[in-house]
Amino acid sequence: MIAKIIDGKYVSEKIKQEIAKQVRKNMNSGKRAPGLAMILVGHNPISQIYVTNKKKACEQVGLISFLYTLPITATENEIFQLIETLNNDNRIDGILIQLPLPNKLNKINVLEHIAPDKDVDGFHPYNVGRLCQRSPTLRPCTSRGIITLLEWYNIDMFVLHAVVVGASNIVGRPMTMELLLAGCTVSVTHRFTQNLKIYIENADLLIVAVGQANFIPGSWIKQGAIVIDVGINRLNNGNIVGDVHFSSAYERAAYITPVPGGVGPMTVVTLIQNTLQAYDDHHLVR
Repeated sequence: MIAKIIDGKYVSEKIKQEIAKQVRKNMNSGKRAPGLAMILVGHNPISQIYVTNKKKACEQVGLISFLYTLPITATENEIFQLIETLNNDNRIDGILIQLPLPNKLNKINVLEHIAPDKDVDGFHPYNVGRLCQRSPTLRPCTSRGIITLLEWYNIDMFVLHAVVVGASNIVGRPMTMELLLAGCTVSVTHRFTQNLKIYIENADLLIVAVGQANFIPGSWIKQGAIVIDVGINRLNNGNIVGDVHFSSAYERAAYITPVPGGVGPMTVVTLIQNTLQAYDDHHLVR
């Protein structure tokens, strides 16, 4: 079996075209453009690349982006003050904190200061709780983007056995909630899981987010499985690979996401979708 490629770059571009059309329609009727505020603490080069990509995506669809760069010495109180200003700024529909933050800062405390209706990353406890209660509003971007990809390719998730490898707050945990909403039976594995191979071999839908290059060998993949690789890892030779060994998994899976060009573009476009949703649902009257 040779897998069909799930092309996140293509799907994200199609979604951006639809968002741009909606933004133009709103502005032609006299409404303002949606606004996204991004807060970057320190000068992490990878974080700077991510912020640049998000700014570019905003420009492509007609959103206005505001970048606030704070020094690595910034205190939590200084960040709280900035967030409070943005919470009360009627030009701003979405606020994101570019992660990771410097170790001295408490990520949970910082994220909790964002107004839930401007939390376009979907990490505020209120929005995570809404997802857990089966009534999501602003949903975490990567997990929502994966669901969008699967739906775009008309992959029916109902009653599938889904295995999530990695239990992070950013991907694994919200992904589990999304899959439950889709009607999957879900197994969540993590660093303490014993006999991981057994779980992988029985996965109809496999979602891997551990941040270790080629962590899952293709020989573990069930014939005909759907493989979603969230990992982005740079090898010593400069090549970018995922958490799943692509070439061997490609020969066994029915569908597979490439790295790069799979999940990554969907995370960014979902951020834009969430910002437009916040604009439509909460802030358009301003």
